[in-house]
Amino acid sequence: MERTRIIRHWKERRSKCSLTPLEGREDLEFIRARPEGMYAVAGCTILGLDAPVLSEADGVRPLVLLDSTWRLLPDLESRLSGRVERRSLPAVKTAYPRVSKVSEDPLGGLASVEALYLAHRLLGARDDSLLAGYYWREQFLDNLAEAGF
Repeated sequence: MERTRIIRHWKERRSKCSLTPLEGREDLEFIRARPEGMYAVAGCTILGLDAPVLSEADGVRPLVLLDSTWRLLPDLESRLSGRVERRSLPAVKTAYPRVSKVSEDPLGGLASVEALYLAHRLLGARDDSLLAGYYWREQFLDNLAEAGF
């Protein structure tokens, strides 16, 4: 499997980001987006909602994960260029305790590290070390088991 590219929204706070413990890994490329920047993702698979579910067959393309709050995600998506394959993840309950006074998260909305882990697992590259620094790891793994994974 190729390196997974993670494009982080310019307003995403690293201190609250579930992916921060993974920075520096050889198999992950972190890109800090800028409001004026454009990011070429042609030929990649991008995770999103309302798309076919990701499968091992999608492993032929590089995976791109957009790291953002749901409310700011359209800003980040508008900075992408190129034709991509959109895929979704199966609905699994997040273990991350979210509290938003501004908007509600979509059903099946996962913390970024949860989405990354599940995506790699669906692509046939299960890597439990992705969750090693995740505080809610055990609860998320329980949630996956409940969902049949």
